[in-house]
Amino acid sequence: MEFYNFKKDTGTEITKFDSNFVMSRIVRTVNPTHIGFMYLEHDGLIGFHQATMPQLLLIVSGTGFVRGESTEYLKVEPGTAVFWTKGEWHETKTDSGLTAIVIECEDLNPSSYMSNLENYEKLV
Repeated sequence: MEFYNFKKDTGTEITKFDSNFVMSRIVRTVNPTHIGFMYLEHDGLIGFHQATMPQLLLIVSGTGFVRGESTEYLKVEPGTAVFWTKGEWHETKTDSGLTAIVIECEDLNPSSYMSNLENYEKLV
């Protein structure tokens, strides 16, 4: 048995795209897949940018807001997963802080495993 640490103090501060968060990397598989754990503090921001590959954001704790190319933000909370396709513009922010897992992979297809929240705008 092996134990590993992915606590905030093992992470790296990310400031690219005017961002302000800590990314604690978890694993990179043989196939190009990146899985990380993000810590956004009070007023944290993952700045507006294009996804370099398909990306899935899974909110673990706290609450925040995400947007795509429009200026309208939608609320996210624990249990919410947000998927962006390659090249899609997006941003994530929080007033009170949140933690999330991010998965990035060229052949990522979350709909093959998770149920889609249709009409999500009506749920927030």
